[in-house]
Amino acid sequence: MLITRKSMLTGVERTLDIPCTQAQLDAWSQGQDLIQRIMPDLTADQREFIMTGCTPEEWDILSEDDENE
Repeated sequence: MLITRKSMLTGVERTLDIPCTQAQLDAWSQGQDLIQRIMPDLTADQREFIMTGCTPEEWDILSEDDENE
């Protein structure tokens, strides 16, 4: 399923093809359970993208910036 999110870190909008159903996405959006339980087959990076719109590359850049300060 194509999911579009805006990164909370950079504001960049991206669309990823995530292997989940609309029913799973709706259940999580409605707060029915933790995303890990609703979508256990997704990777941590895929779940993070759904929740925050952030990619692993953005988190890497953020952690590099923190290390340089």
